[in-house]
Amino acid sequence: MGVLRSKLGQALLLWFEGFREACCLHRVFILCRRSRKLLIRTGQCFLLNGLIFLGSIFVLKSVVIPTLQWILPDHCLQLGFQEPCPFGGILKFYSFLRHGLIQLFYVLWFYPLYVFSLILSNIWYNDIAKYGFAAMGRHEPTVPVPSSQKDTLQNPAYIDKHAGLGGIVIGIGEQVYSVLLLSFFFLEVYATGFIPYIGKALNFLLLSWMYAYYCFEYKWNFSELGLDKRLDFFESNWAFFAGFGNPCVLAIFFFSPLVSYGVMAILFPLFVLTATGSEAEQVIDSRRRKWKGAGLGRLPIFYAADTLSLRVLSLISLKSRGQTQSNKAL
Repeated sequence: MGVLRSKLGQALLLWFEGFREACCLHRVFILCRRSRKLLIRTGQCFLLNGLIFLGSIFVLKSVVIPTLQWILPDHCLQLGFQEPCPFGGILKFYSFLRHGLIQLFYVLWFYPLYVFSLILSNIWYNDIAKYGFAAMGRHEPTVPVPSSQKDTLQNPAYIDKHAGLGGIVIGIGEQVYSVLLLSFFFLEVYATGFIPYIGKALNFLLLSWMYAYYCFEYKWNFSELGLDKRLDFFESNWAFFAGFGNPCVLAIFFFSPLVSYGVMAILFPLFVLTATGSEAEQVIDSRRRKWKGAGLGRLPIFYAADTLSLRVLSLISLKSRGQTQSNKAL
């Protein structure tokens, strides 16, 4: 029980450190002051997703729908008649017409705007992270590397392996694997929402980890940190990243899907910049020194997604080999 109590205390402290790091939004202001390009990109993101996207939802809910309900009522009381209503058939037609016009508004405006915002925002997020990383003046990986890995990195064979064409192939392979991994993890997060009783809590926790990983991934990409080291660092410090992701999810968890997307599209670049300016590695390392190196242990957050990704890649590899052999036979 004493060991369990100690581990729980460590987890709570790391969670609090992660939550506090995510709330350090003053870093966004500091970085925007250092980089005019960053300020412009962040402003564009706010303009598209805040003023246009969320503004359109506000206009629909506050102006368009009430106006249509006034023009095309569906209750006799709105026409000044008591029940039973002599215009039941007309009111049903009005209701059908009103719902059709609202759906037309979604099809012709909201869904195209959503797709446009999704594509453009993802491009801007990368620019925002790049300008923020440049504003921090960082050019080297900041995640601490174990001594055994440091020796490996100093090995010339290792350097040759990741240089030239081989390095490009390995980089492409890592990108493909990363896309598969995060796609399967997203499906896992989505599926947990349907689990009875504990589904919502589990969905909240997994969403927190997902957004925390997305926020730090930009920083790790520009630091040229390998995927295996990212996953090891993330899963070994799961409590910290759960805390970091909690404010992201709290901001969207109780809204409708479209409103949640709009709010997250505004807040996400802020959390990306907060992660870019974060000294997470130093914070975690200082805690470990106080605990004399004792950690919480690695939690296999991506185990299911990793297993599925490797299975898909192995199937693709086998299919590719089979086609190669058949071509040689011909």
